[in-house]
Amino acid sequence: MARKKKKKTGRKRVGSAGRFGPRYGRRIRNTVSKIEKISKATYECPSCKKMGLRRESFGIWKCRKCGKKFTGGAFKPPSKTEEL
Repeated sequence: MARKKKKKTGRKRVGSAGRFGPRYGRRIRNTVSKIEKISKATYECPSCKKMGLRRESFGIWKCRKCGKKFTGGAFKPPSKTEEL
């Protein structure tokens, strides 16, 4: 007898929005998952050119390598940065 495949549930299907379970609808969970994937990623620091720029809070970005802080861009770092 062939075994049945197990359905994918939670995090495997919608990423970080799997914590919401079946609540709030598929479209909203997918949108939250895309936004969190973008905002939690590591970007290239415009100051030292190394991959160390992370989102510290809403609109504040800090490089883990050189320690510089930048403002702007709620979910993605700004293209032209201003020092904080």
